[in-house]
Amino acid sequence: MDMGQFAWVEFYEELADTLLEYANDRRALLKHLSSAYAQAGIPLPTIDHTSTPEDIDPFTVFGLFTRGITNVKRVAITDALAQEFDIAATRPVTFNGAPGINNLAATFNAFDSETRTQDIENLWRVFEAGIALADNDSPDNRADFTVAFDATLGQRGLGQKLTTGLYWIRPRFFINLDSRNRWYLHSQVACGTEVANLVPPEKEKELITGATYLKIRDLVASTCESATYPFTSFPEIAHAAFTDAKKVNAERKEQKTLQEAEPSDNSLGDADVETTHYWLYAPGKGACMWEDFYSQGVMGLAWEEAGDLSAYTSKEEIHLALVNSSRETTNPRNDAYALWQFANTLKPGDIVFVKGGRGKILGRGLVTGDYEYDEAQGHFPNLRSVEWTHKGEWAADRILPLKTLTDITDDTTLVAAIETHFEVEADEVIDDQPAIEYPAYDKEDFLSEVFMSEQQYDTLTGLLRAKKNVILQGAPGVGKTFAAKRLAYSMMGVKDAKRVMMVQFHQSYSYEDFIEGYRPCADGFELSKGAFYTFCKQAADDNERDYFFIIDEINRGNLSKIFGELFMLIENDKRGEKNKLQLLYSRERFCVPSNVYLIGLMNTADRSLALLDYALRRRFAFFTLNPGFSSAGFTRYREAVGSAAFDNLVSCVARLNTEIASDESLGEGFMIGHSYFCGFVGGRVDHASISAIVEYELIPMLGEYWFDDQEKVRLWSDALRRSIQ
Repeated sequence: MDMGQFAWVEFYEELADTLLEYANDRRALLKHLSSAYAQAGIPLPTIDHTSTPEDIDPFTVFGLFTRGITNVKRVAITDALAQEFDIAATRPVTFNGAPGINNLAATFNAFDSETRTQDIENLWRVFEAGIALADNDSPDNRADFTVAFDATLGQRGLGQKLTTGLYWIRPRFFINLDSRNRWYLHSQVACGTEVANLVPPEKEKELITGATYLKIRDLVASTCESATYPFTSFPEIAHAAFTDAKKVNAERKEQKTLQEAEPSDNSLGDADVETTHYWLYAPGKGACMWEDFYSQGVMGLAWEEAGDLSAYTSKEEIHLALVNSSRETTNPRNDAYALWQFANTLKPGDIVFVKGGRGKILGRGLVTGDYEYDEAQGHFPNLRSVEWTHKGEWAADRILPLKTLTDITDDTTLVAAIETHFEVEADEVIDDQPAIEYPAYDKEDFLSEVFMSEQQYDTLTGLLRAKKNVILQGAPGVGKTFAAKRLAYSMMGVKDAKRVMMVQFHQSYSYEDFIEGYRPCADGFELSKGAFYTFCKQAADDNERDYFFIIDEINRGNLSKIFGELFMLIENDKRGEKNKLQLLYSRERFCVPSNVYLIGLMNTADRSLALLDYALRRRFAFFTLNPGFSSAGFTRYREAVGSAAFDNLVSCVARLNTEIASDESLGEGFMIGHSYFCGFVGGRVDHASISAIVEYELIPMLGEYWFDDQEKVRLWSDALRRSIQ
């Protein structure tokens, strides 16, 4: 075993040795723990229902810093424990192979159990017997360990978690049999058939005796000594299980997304891009559970009559369950929606704002865990782990929504107003927030999704890098919006939606929307900042990374009115701090950062729009997107669809485009794009679906194109219909 990779092992073992000294003086142990957490600047988590706990078991000591907290906090706590208990072992900074534990399971004894005192005594006995056995594997020590282990069987809230605790205190001797490790060991690739048969997943929740546990432990240990398997220790197995599970879960999630996505879901290019959502949440009526949830590091919802929410496949099923329950709800449909979102939409990495009534904010937290159902929690069995970052009381600037759980992500004004309450404290915790790992996205990914040649891609990215401003123009359905989003991600190298913003121009869009202007408020009018101003400020604070601002239908707005003095500032050689101009309303000196790229989108087939302002036109490079029917990517797509009728329709549309391009009254800008035919992979291509495209999208368009030549419309309509017969 590489001790460099698993440096935590020696620290954990020495900490366990130290705890042995406090087996009969747990009040002193609690004082040391309180002191260590104070040194780390982190409150000691609640371990019972009192403000001054009087007892603790040794496994909970480990559980408190291995629960769902950030690595920064975990390192701070282990450093403080090392100082408090004078531990000589190297202080770990990474925890490969050291299992974490859910916040809900951090304590190894139940808070309100009538047998809590005896349960804690049992845990100390198995702790002492476990260390004795690990240090001296003798028959007598095995017998003592088995008796101590079996004495804990049936203790509330323990189960297989005890094997995790034993692994923590002696990782080189005891094996962890949590669900992830059992899943991995059940794989014959891991440790062979004999081990796999001992840990079947379907028996995961069945209690095992001490003798059975040692049998599994001995068998896996023997495989680690064999040259047949690549593992030499239990930490190596645990680390491999974590790595493998993470990979499998990512693959399953990606596959599920692909299977469930509707053809239209990704038209904006964002269906598979993870974004942070912001939620308003009420912790019980009148925020009655806030103190408990804060101390436990969780958020919970009631409606226990619905049972385990993971068993439902739709919001409607939850709604019917609430309607049919004996308990009356004031609004079962809203309640069902909140429960569905809590179990399925809310995700780790999202931000939760805790509200008190409709006028106060009580706290802020970062979701760290998936949905959990714990029947033992009584009225609030639906739970998620949360890293609470703030607690206090702040007045809301407006009346907050009444719902228990509300996604406010799209209400950017409300999100910004609430976040301002936490700006001062944010500097203190900024390094404590887990880094978001955005999916990688490069040139190859772009070319696999956007039907464009490699040469065209290189030309387009070169233009954008050099000019800073590009307009993608093209016929209807060539995927301009999708291509713009994917272009931004490919140039950033990751799918980071926070660095991409999109607006759509229209006849009423103004300078006040784009840059700044006065808006009505309770006291009259206030100066509000527009979308592009705000985006530029965000980019300026992060000037080592690229930002992309996309303007859909750029030729629909009054461009001189919208851009104002920015006509000059968006030019490549006018970017940056040295080229500031005074803004119209605030008189602020403003510049466009050099790391901001502008991508405009323009439909070349819209007859009703005037030409672009020439002053703006010279500041943009123009790149035409043509239908990609002949591209290598679309050819692969056609093969994946595997439909003769689909192939015939596409071939007919390609011929039709030749006719349109040669028509003097139309031209290439009116050709039919490939996006009309995307979205069939993984779905069923039947006659009804492609007939609907022909009858209700293509033929009406031809009627507009050749409104003065109905015979041509009839001929091509018949040709399109025949192609799918």
